[in-house]
Amino acid sequence: MLDTGTLIALAVFALVSSATPGPNNLMLMASGTNFGFARSSAHMLGVALGFVAMIVVVGSGVGLAIHSSYYAGLTLKVASTVYMLYLAWKIATAPPPNVELRAGGKPMTFVQAAAFQWVNPKAWAMALTATAVYVPADNQALGLVQVAVVFGMINLPVVSIWTALGVQLRRLLDRPQTLRAFNVVMALLLVASLYPTLTMEA
Repeated sequence: MLDTGTLIALAVFALVSSATPGPNNLMLMASGTNFGFARSSAHMLGVALGFVAMIVVVGSGVGLAIHSSYYAGLTLKVASTVYMLYLAWKIATAPPPNVELRAGGKPMTFVQAAAFQWVNPKAWAMALTATAVYVPADNQALGLVQVAVVFGMINLPVVSIWTALGVQLRRLLDRPQTLRAFNVVMALLLVASLYPTLTMEA
């Protein structure tokens, strides 16, 4: 059982790490701009619940074993880079919303968003730090559940705010050219978020 001080510290860490810009938040803001809040709800839930599941797996030792293996780490780095470059290209080349609807375009699904956590370098850093620092050695099972619950309670409102911010930006990006420029900027920022992955040891 985590004491009050540890829970407060964990909540602050969860809030700061969840709220700062990263692949999830950048993609959710772009989704809110291009698809609206309601259509992005599955994406939001996939991020929040997918990360909770990731904490449980990483905290159980499975994720840590994968990340500490040279070949598994190299595979993760390559997969992260390739998939995030693909997502950046999709964002940068997204047509205006009215064209997107006619073309059958749709935001990321719940399963896609949940699976994305495993190739998201920021999610790995958050999960590894949270489980290493805040899960007590004397009661790992209960501590791990508490860490996962705290992140779930904080992460979902935070990612909802990022999506809502994207919706508000939509009102300022009513021209197709302006929206395209926004999407290109979001794509470039997503590529820039790969920097930690490309510079860390495999």
